[in-house]
Amino acid sequence: MSFDPERALSRGLEVLRLEATALSDLRDSLGDAFIDACERIMQCQGRVVVSGMGKAGIIGQKISATLASTGTPSLFLHPAEALHGDLGRLRPEDLLLALSHSGSTRELVQMVPAAQSLGVGVLVICGQPESPLAQHADLVLALGDTPEACPLGLAPTVSTTRMLAMGDALAMAVLEGRDFTREEFAAFHPAGSLGKSLMRIGEMMRTGDELPLLPSTATVADALAVMTETIGRPGAAIVHDDDTQLLGIFTDGDLRRLAQAGQLVLSEPISKHMAAKPRFLRESQLVGEALHLFKETHVDQMPVLASDGDRVVGLVDIQDLLEVNI
Repeated sequence: MSFDPERALSRGLEVLRLEATALSDLRDSLGDAFIDACERIMQCQGRVVVSGMGKAGIIGQKISATLASTGTPSLFLHPAEALHGDLGRLRPEDLLLALSHSGSTRELVQMVPAAQSLGVGVLVICGQPESPLAQHADLVLALGDTPEACPLGLAPTVSTTRMLAMGDALAMAVLEGRDFTREEFAAFHPAGSLGKSLMRIGEMMRTGDELPLLPSTATVADALAVMTETIGRPGAAIVHDDDTQLLGIFTDGDLRRLAQAGQLVLSEPISKHMAAKPRFLRESQLVGEALHLFKETHVDQMPVLASDGDRVVGLVDIQDLLEVNI
C-alpha cells in the first residue's frame, strides 16, 4: 500500500468541510430547547452528572471537565458501572446529562429510567428526538442525523464534533449566566499556566526584606549597596519620598551605562541618575497583564504600587514571572 499525498490532503479537507457544515447547521438549530437546558443546569442544586459510552463517553468526560472548571459542579459516570452499583452516586438534586448519537445505547437506555426513579432529572443530547433514549428524557437537545466524515461511514467524526460543540455551547452559556469571573477560574486552576496568569501581582511580588527601597536623599553608592545586599539581589533600587511614594527607579543597567561612560558618580545623589516616573504595576493587577507590560516595555524590573495610591508595596522582576512558569 503506497501513500498518496494528494488523496490524504483531499480527505483531510473533506473532513473539515463536513464538520464545519455540520457545526453551522447545529448553530442554526439552537432555540428554546437550548435555553431550557441552560436553565436546568443553572437551577441544578447538585452536580451535573455526565454519562456516555464509547466515543460519546470520551466527549462526555471533556464536557464534564469543562463544566467543573467553569463553575458548574460536575462528574462523569460510566453507564456500565452505573448499572452495577454506581447509581448510588446519584442524588435527587443532581442532573443527568446522557450522551448518545444513536439514542439507543443499551446501557444508557437502562440507566436513564433507573436514575429517574431516584428523583434525578435527565437531559439527553442525541441525534434524533424520536430515539428510545430521548423518549425517556425530561429534555432533549437533538443534534440531527448527518453522515460521518469517515469514508467507511462508520467512525464517529461529525457526530462527536457536534456533540462536543453542543457541550461547549452549554458550558459557556451557563458560565456567562452565572457571571463566572476570571478570579473564580484562577481558583480552579492553581497549577496551570492559565490559572497563574490570573494571579494578582500582590500574590507573588517581592516584599519585606526582598524589597530594595531607597530614600531620595541617598547616593548612587547607597543604591549599589541596596541592590547587592537585598535578599535575592533584585538588580534595581526603588527611590521613594518620606511617605514611601514612588519617585523613580535605578537599575544595574543604569549603573553599567554610567561606568562605561567613565563617569565617577558614586557620591552623587541618586535623584540625578534615577529614571523618574518609571512604569509600574498595581498589586491588584493580573500577572498575565504584567507579563504583557514587561514584553511591551523591555524592562527587567517594575515597582509595585498599592491599589489605592502611589505608595510602593513591592517589586516584580521578569525572572519572578519566569520562575512561576508564566
